[in-house]
Amino acid sequence: MSADSRGRHAVLLLAYGAPESLDEVEPYLNDVRGGRATSPALVHELRQRYARIGGRSPLLERTREQAAALSRSLGDGAPVYVGMRHWHPYIRETLARIRGDGYARTVAIALAPHYSRLSLGAYELALEESREAIDVALVRQWHDHPGFLDAVAERVRSALERFDPSLREGIPLLFTAHSLPERIVADGDPYPAQLQCSVAGVLARLGRTSQRAWFAYQSAGRTAEPWLGPDAAAVMEQLAAQQERHLVLCPIGFVSDHLEVLYDVDVEYQTLARRLGIRLERTDSLNASPLLVEALADLVRTTARTRGWA
Repeated sequence: MSADSRGRHAVLLLAYGAPESLDEVEPYLNDVRGGRATSPALVHELRQRYARIGGRSPLLERTREQAAALSRSLGDGAPVYVGMRHWHPYIRETLARIRGDGYARTVAIALAPHYSRLSLGAYELALEESREAIDVALVRQWHDHPGFLDAVAERVRSALERFDPSLREGIPLLFTAHSLPERIVADGDPYPAQLQCSVAGVLARLGRTSQRAWFAYQSAGRTAEPWLGPDAAAVMEQLAAQQERHLVLCPIGFVSDHLEVLYDVDVEYQTLARRLGIRLERTDSLNASPLLVEALADLVRTTARTRGWA
């Protein structure tokens, strides 16, 4: 261990991972599926989707931008690394790099504010399997952090400002997050409740009630088991049937640009909105929003103090 790193901690940002080229789509999908081969039809479909958003996912680039901004915000010299669950740089690769750089402690934050054993639990497992001599302090949830809620509210206000002032107050808001299998509810998983808590926190900051706000799930998996609903497309159809002609959609479950935002929302939901006669505006992704970055910095500092590392 170097003299510079002895007694100090690193920071590790965790994200799901995504292919950076069309050639990487098939091996990426095989990794997501635990090594099981993916059907040619599904590979082709996903390649087509990535082609529609530029032939690659910007997730790694956005996450590295968040890491650089977080390092500047911390201002204490703590290095901020990036590790991916299902693609390079894998979490195990990044932990090896942290260890090689001489750090024995790291604060880890998954860039998914809402905890579920199916999602965040998988990050915990990956860290446990790979950390070896590194003491990892994982931030398990941050759905109610004031900075995160402030950042989302700022994005919603900006989206509303794209409409005529006379319309803004009455425009419905649709908050979305990635669907998960319904069985998590029976298991007492906190994911749905944490999402509702985040939505309530944002609405309070906007001075709005839930009467003109909806929550729905998107991007459900293609398995036979039931997935959490309502589905966002169904809610959009319901709003159109009620003669709503304007809508702001906020993917509150995501903090970065990636396929579920750039294709599922910007392509599929926009196509649906045009068919329904709705003007749909999506909130910009948080990405390296200063408010989000400062919230992450606060989480790092608080976790380090709790561990006695600061």
